[in-house]
Amino acid sequence: MEEGRIIKVSGPLVQAEGMKNARMYDVVRVGEAKLIGEIIRIGGGIVSIQVYEETEGLKVGDPVIGTGQPLIVELGPGLLSNIFDGIQRPLSMLATTGDFITKGIQIPALDREKKWDFKSLVKKGDMVSGGDIIGEVKETGILLHKIMVPPGESGEVINIKQGSFTVEEEIGRIKREDGKEVPLFLMQKWPVRIKRPVKAKMPPCEPLVTGQRVIDTLFPVLKGGTACIPGPFGSGKTVVLHMIAKWANSQVVVYIGCGERGNEMADVLIEFPELKDPATGRPLMERTVLIANTSNMPVAAREASIYTGITIAEYFRDMGYSVALMADSTSRWAEALREISGRLEEMPGEEGYPAYLGTSVASFYERAGRSLCLGNREGTLSVIGAVSPPGGDLTDPVVQMTLKVVKVYWGLDDRLAYQRHFPAINWLT
Repeated sequence: MEEGRIIKVSGPLVQAEGMKNARMYDVVRVGEAKLIGEIIRIGGGIVSIQVYEETEGLKVGDPVIGTGQPLIVELGPGLLSNIFDGIQRPLSMLATTGDFITKGIQIPALDREKKWDFKSLVKKGDMVSGGDIIGEVKETGILLHKIMVPPGESGEVINIKQGSFTVEEEIGRIKREDGKEVPLFLMQKWPVRIKRPVKAKMPPCEPLVTGQRVIDTLFPVLKGGTACIPGPFGSGKTVVLHMIAKWANSQVVVYIGCGERGNEMADVLIEFPELKDPATGRPLMERTVLIANTSNMPVAAREASIYTGITIAEYFRDMGYSVALMADSTSRWAEALREISGRLEEMPGEEGYPAYLGTSVASFYERAGRSLCLGNREGTLSVIGAVSPPGGDLTDPVVQMTLKVVKVYWGLDDRLAYQRHFPAINWLT
């Protein structure tokens, strides 16, 4: 592993030299505490790193160690009913180390000790390729977790097991055409900034029933579609997302709290485990993944939380499920981009946002859709993002960039909200 040295610290941005073999978006360990960071610029022998943890205490000359790997998420049994931070560290495990997140702490996203009952669906001699289902795990009382061949792998099954396994224990092997044997596990890993491959994108055709009459009647969204909810503070954006998460006819919900106030995320963490799934009567958390990145957490981790959440959502879509992703709020994500861009001394765009804001917003929403997945299954990923423009100003760059991409627009009216009219959608205008 290559090692460099810090030459500058500016809030969440760290610059280092001596890393000649560094690549864009490689993950590095910064300082003696081994804080998690990601390379976002390379130039003139100097790399710029956004650090996903508090940089207090770092100094010039501290080591920066490259891992040679991009920021990845772990995908497998154990995702549902779990709560993660922006870089997929489980908050339930972080809570055991104290009231605040310990700097540099490394905890695997998926439980390495828990055993899952694996039922194989293929036999020795079968030919499989990326995306094919090789078995199932009953992860919760609501959902079957389908174990798939990782994208890019194919060959003949030469060994397949059945029984109880941890996510790190081998469950089988395939032999590729070049003769190399590839082990299979319950878990696979995927870089968050690269969208998972599909065979084809198809136009959405089935409505996502949200359970809200004003939305389903006048402003419907389709499964695989995109929607944004702009509105001033206190107009009920988070409440609308909560209602959709509970009542929508999706099979999996991924809820991203990106830079929201701590009390709002606390409400989610308290309420969601108590809510019942209307279709089965079981706890809603059994089909939900929560990504919690509150406003007091490091600003760079807000950006990571968006990509972490949508990569997890794509994984469940690849199983053939209908997935609904809620991002609350993309304005906080854009503010994180603005802060990092300012510290990089980039040329600012409108209202100080980076010139590539539109590209970043589009790249996020374009990962939604109705897809023919690898393995010839149809899955849908619907993305609904809240936008919080200052003072409810709908000419805000984040709102305008979002409206260029999304298909559905639910503008909230604070006057209706103050009259206790929820959802505060003014259907007359």
